[in-house]
Amino acid sequence: MNSEPKRQDLLVPSAGRGTRLDRWLADQFPHLSRARLQELIEAGLVLVNGSAAKPSQKLRGGEHVIVEARPRPPLRAQPESIPLEVTYEDDDVLIVNKPAGMNVHAGAGNSHGTLVNALLGRGHTLSRGGTQDDGPLRPGIVHRLDKETSGLIVIAKNDFAHARLAESFRTRAVKKIYIALVEDRLEKAQGIIELPIGRDPVHRTRMKAFAKQPPSARPTHAGRTREALTAWRKLAEYSAATLIEVQLHTGRTHQIRVHFSATKHPLVGDTLYGAARQLLVGKTELPVLGRQFLHAAKLGFPHPRTGQWVEARAPLAQDLRQFLENLVAAEGADLTAVQEYF
Repeated sequence: MNSEPKRQDLLVPSAGRGTRLDRWLADQFPHLSRARLQELIEAGLVLVNGSAAKPSQKLRGGEHVIVEARPRPPLRAQPESIPLEVTYEDDDVLIVNKPAGMNVHAGAGNSHGTLVNALLGRGHTLSRGGTQDDGPLRPGIVHRLDKETSGLIVIAKNDFAHARLAESFRTRAVKKIYIALVEDRLEKAQGIIELPIGRDPVHRTRMKAFAKQPPSARPTHAGRTREALTAWRKLAEYSAATLIEVQLHTGRTHQIRVHFSATKHPLVGDTLYGAARQLLVGKTELPVLGRQFLHAAKLGFPHPRTGQWVEARAPLAQDLRQFLENLVAAEGADLTAVQEYF
């Protein structure tokens, strides 16, 4: 990281007494993320009074702290033999049904087991990515799914296809349909959520929906927001949750999760955005899902070379099907209303 200083010598003031080392360092290095600072500490590149430290170490004041922020070694995606479910493929694109738990591409501290590793392991020729910097880590990646979101993602096999697909996403010519289960009942049969999304100024690992403001209004929060539009319709309703179909008209980070959290109906299992760890149906606690109930079920787009419409579908992942079966059983209902998504 070119912006990182090579070495900094710091003296902890008396006001720092009782503060965790990683939190104190975050105030001293606002341009570095908390995760990056923890990496440096765990790599032994932060010394407190000449000794290696832990992120949770409490400061007393007066310590001599040395921070040596060496740049990360460059990462490149490597081929790995990982099974993949490919639902469509031709010379320009392929569509993969990504399992939950798989990152789309490598990043800091995560260079193995990704979708890109798996694609390269199959011998696929992929595009070089949207920018020169993206290329080594994100070949073929035009859009993304969260690690714990299952379902369909399209991959570009060459730069021509990548550019055309990127333009289709930019002009909203791509149709993305998700199946989600949200907590509690929704009053309406369908609706639209249109709230701008930006980085949460307090919890930096999360995104946040902000109130819409007229163009002339001055932002009342730090950071940049981007417009976000989510349409939904109800598929099945239960006492504790509602199954919905969601169509994204924009593609913001965590968009569906953030928007439904903002409406006080977080996705079932999405504890990062306020959902309960276990869903309660009457007095029955359903087994822990372990991820957000969100699945990219349908993906359609104009083919980058021919312009013909390409569409793929993926039934609910097995863990989501099992959870829905448990919910329906606990509600004393039947599966008729949701069988078509299995």
